[in-house]
Amino acid sequence: MKRLIGFWATIFVWILLRKYGVKSFEFDDFLGNNGTNVSYMDGVSDAVPPPDALMVGLTFVQGAAAKGAVCLDGTFPAYHMHRGFGTGANSWVINLEGGGWCNNIRTCVYRKKTRRGSSNYFEKQIPFTGILSNKAHENPDFFNWNRVKIRYCDGASFSGDSENKAAGLQFRGQRIWVAAIEDLMSKGMRNANQALLSGCSAGGLASILHCDEFRNLFPGRTKVKCLSDAGLFMDATDVSGGHSLRDFYSGVVSLQGVKPSLPRTCTNHLDPTSCFFPQNLIANIKTPLFILNAAYDAWQVQESLAPPRADPKGTWVKCRKNHQLCSASQIQFLQGFRNYMLNSVKGFASSRQNGLFINSCFAHCQSERQDTWFASNSPKIGNKAVAVAVGDWYFDRASIKDIDCAYPCDRTCHHIVFR
Repeated sequence: MKRLIGFWATIFVWILLRKYGVKSFEFDDFLGNNGTNVSYMDGVSDAVPPPDALMVGLTFVQGAAAKGAVCLDGTFPAYHMHRGFGTGANSWVINLEGGGWCNNIRTCVYRKKTRRGSSNYFEKQIPFTGILSNKAHENPDFFNWNRVKIRYCDGASFSGDSENKAAGLQFRGQRIWVAAIEDLMSKGMRNANQALLSGCSAGGLASILHCDEFRNLFPGRTKVKCLSDAGLFMDATDVSGGHSLRDFYSGVVSLQGVKPSLPRTCTNHLDPTSCFFPQNLIANIKTPLFILNAAYDAWQVQESLAPPRADPKGTWVKCRKNHQLCSASQIQFLQGFRNYMLNSVKGFASSRQNGLFINSCFAHCQSERQDTWFASNSPKIGNKAVAVAVGDWYFDRASIKDIDCAYPCDRTCHHIVFR
């Protein structure tokens, strides 16, 4: 009886939310169930997929063993691929999965016992939604392309190359990237006439790190661009005046041997940790790049700006979980973060070939979720949904440099609220 009452109460609340246009979603904390940060684990790209979503099976990367391309625990990497058809049969979307990082032995050992560090825990099938959907009404520009999601199991945005034998850890993200791409090239991608490298969260950072490398795989006649969704992680000051994310990234970069994979245009004049921050990379990316990001990125609010370690008195607990519970001074702090983000993309935005869509939402990862990518009530800047903006940019139908007005002006947002 209690379950039945709870079910109908949930339905009633859902109806109210729909009726009054409140678009928000609840997620568990980014933290582990025991309340401690375990490794900046998962982002929040997942949402309940449409009931008719395409389910795509798992394929292990061929030749991974010979290349030493393995997950944290030594298992082999994998991807999900759905073949293109019709006019898209020779076009490719490569999507790099996100899911945080690990920065020390303890957190990486924990991670290798999950789907973020071992292919033993990969789902056998996953839904393809948003930019990976095979339906024209859900994904108007890329629905019939070859669409691939490369699974993430290294913990350093597909960029490390090191090991720790004592702990049984393999940090082989760069090798996984190379092996997976070579496997896909052998399956027809080398003949692509159009290609788009995309990724969300840690995968969005990876799409920036590997963008020019991806471009160089193809002849000049191939149209190649990159999309970073929720990958614009900022080297920002947290609520205590520290730099929580920089401290964390420093561990990732040093532990996993990331420096050789970082662009030399950056490492020639900045330290490796600084070169793991996209704000120091994007101006020098030669390949056309589109940055899709929420100005109040929900992950960064949670884990970079106001993480528990920077808020020992718990002043930010309510605000970081639900923006509607923020005080005026807290909103002012978040507006400062937005301004910092916008300043960091000024040079990038001045290039005609680049695209920009920064909406004033408390969100994270908007290209892989159907409700935020392309739906009847999806977020918009002006009159353009994310999918339309990305498509217009990729196909050169319009110049896209869309920056939203500051919170709370945008009523189309799908805000994320944490339990």
